[in-house]
Amino acid sequence: MPLVRIDLAEGQSPEYRSAITEEVYKAMTTTLNVPANDRFMVVSEHKPGDFVADPTYLGIERSAQCVIVQITLNAGRDVDMKRTFYKALADGLHARIGLRREDLFVSLVEVAKENWSFGNGLAQYT
Repeated sequence: MPLVRIDLAEGQSPEYRSAITEEVYKAMTTTLNVPANDRFMVVSEHKPGDFVADPTYLGIERSAQCVIVQITLNAGRDVDMKRTFYKALADGLHARIGLRREDLFVSLVEVAKENWSFGNGLAQYT
């Protein structure tokens, strides 16, 4: 059900990229009730001129190593679940790869269940 897009500055190792996807998946399954094996992710690296993250928006000091995670998922999770997810992901990435919590930008995009097709030209959730 979720579709995850991860954008980061170019030059990261395959292990670094893999660690990010694993931590996102772990945080989703433990805090947002995402089912096991529901793992659809795209990781994209960008040249400096193609990746813009304001270095001081809302008083948060971001570096050039900012990671943007956008997750499209079914609507219905409450604010507390989302807050728990944001913290779990920031803490997990910090512990695993040393990503500064300030360098994680997350956007959740909620959609209705009928907006998904997982294959075969079918809307599996309707």
